[in-house]
Formats: sequence, structure tokens, C-alpha cells
Amino acid sequence: MAGFLIGGRAGVLAVLSASAFGILFYVFTRARYQSIAEISEQIDMVLHNTDYLFISESKEGELSILQSEITKMTLRIREQNAALKKEKENLADSLADIAHQLRTPLTSVNLILSLLENEPEEADRRELLQEMEELLVRMDWLITSLLKLSRLDAGIVVFQSRPVDMRELVNTALRPLLIPMELHNIALQAEVPEGIQIQGDSDWLAEAIQNILKNCMENAGDHGQIEIVCEDNPLYTELTVHDSGTGFEEKELASLFERFYRGKNSRAAGYGIGLALCRTIITRQGGTVTAENHPRGGAVFIIRFPK
Repeated sequence: MAGFLIGGRAGVLAVLSASAFGILFYVFTRARYQSIAEISEQIDMVLHNTDYLFISESKEGELSILQSEITKMTLRIREQNAALKKEKENLADSLADIAHQLRTPLTSVNLILSLLENEPEEADRRELLQEMEELLVRMDWLITSLLKLSRLDAGIVVFQSRPVDMRELVNTALRPLLIPMELHNIALQAEVPEGIQIQGDSDWLAEAIQNILKNCMENAGDHGQIEIVCEDNPLYTELTVHDSGTGFEEKELASLFERFYRGKNSRAAGYGIGLALCRTIITRQGGTVTAENHPRGGAVFIIRFPK
């Protein structure tokens, strides 16, 4: 009889234990499936609602880790989508800029073609053809520069980081401009000591410096002067380009390197592209470029490359 009582009690205890375990398993499983359903719903909301972001609750366990990883993945996807959207907007802006900037010279070319049809004088025809050729050359430069800016904006360009000799760099930038300087009687003085080197992409840096030199040529005008000085110290390498022009108005200095900005004293041939391209090239390689009015008159551009 005692054995039966003990066996009965053990059976009841076993039944109660099994029931409690079953209830706990059911509650745990239901909570787990409910959490999984919530996570699935969160994922669905993220996929179908670009403004929704799920931040996981601070709980312990595998599902909490999963929620945290989903949140991180969502943030990364958002960042990538934002970057792609920005690149798309930059591309659209660049195409719009190209179309806008080409409209004026194309109008001038069409006008010249109309004048050529009704111009019997050979001398006048040659003058019109020369003017049209100059417009086409400027259009080619404009398209090339805008495409370069677009590539830089999109992050397609990969700059090479190699030792660059400053004297050779300045000579490379100057070479295509020596004849125009001579035609306009612009005196050039360059002081670039031997042995000064920086790290960067020589081809792109030469283009940046060349755009500054072009700007200085326009500012200096006929019979003007351009002075180039390179100095090296323990903190940075500095290249300054000083012209003998009229300089800039103080309110212009903050906007000089903005795209399509044309100063009050700029010539009609300018498009406001060169300095914007220059700044992008130099800053992407760790340098800085600024402009100010020189104490002796004229403008001075200052390029610095930190050590």
C-alpha cells in the first residue's frame, strides 16, 4: 500500500512536471514565434516603406542579436541608397549644367553660320570663321572640364599617390600656356627650387595648376605679369601664383571656387569651371587652395600640401 502511495505520488508529480514543462515550452515557443513574426513584419515594413527604420529593443538572446544585425543592415542599405541617390542627382545636375553652358556658344555658332550665308566679303568671312573656331574650342574645353567634374563627383576617379617634383609639375602646367603668354606679352617669373617633392597625382595636379594660371592670365591681361613661387617648410609645401591684375572684390573671395561662379571682372569667355575643378582636384588629394588680394596689387592663389 505504501509502495502504491509512493508510486502514485511519483506519477502525479511526473504528470505535473510534464504539464508544467509543456506549458513553459508552449509559452516560450509562442513568444519565440511571436518575436520572429514581429521581426518578419519589421523587415517587410523596411522593404516597403523607405521612411521606416526599426531599432531593436534591448533584450538578450539570439533573436535580439538578429534584430540588432537587421538594424545595422538596414542602416547600411539606407546609406548606400542615399549615396546612389546623390550620385544620380549629381549626374542629372551635371547633364543640366552641360546643356545650359553649351546653349550660349551654340547660339553664337548658329548666328555666325547665318551671317556667313549672307556675307560676300572674303575678309569678313575669314574673321567670322576664326570666331566660330574659337567658340568650338571653348565648347570642347567646357565639355571636357564638366565631364571631369562629373567623374570626380561620382567618385570614379582614383588618384595616384606618387612622389611629384614641384619644378617639373609647374613646367608641365605652364607648357601649353607659354605661347598665349607670349602673344599677350605677359611677363613670367617662376621661382621653384630643385628637389621639392609632394605626394599626389601629377597629371591631375598639373591640370589644377594650369586652371589657376589661365585665370591669372585673364586677370593680368595684355602686358601683365605672373609670378610663381614655391616654398617648402616642415609643415607644408606652398605654391603661390600672383598676377598683376585688378584683384578681387572682398565679397567675391568666398565664391571664387564655386561651380559656374563668374566674378564681376571676369571676361565673357569664362564659364566659372576652371577654379571649381582646381579646388576639387587639390582637396581630394589632401591639399588646400585659397585666393586673396596681394598687398602689392593683383590676385594671389595659394596652394598648400601638408607634410
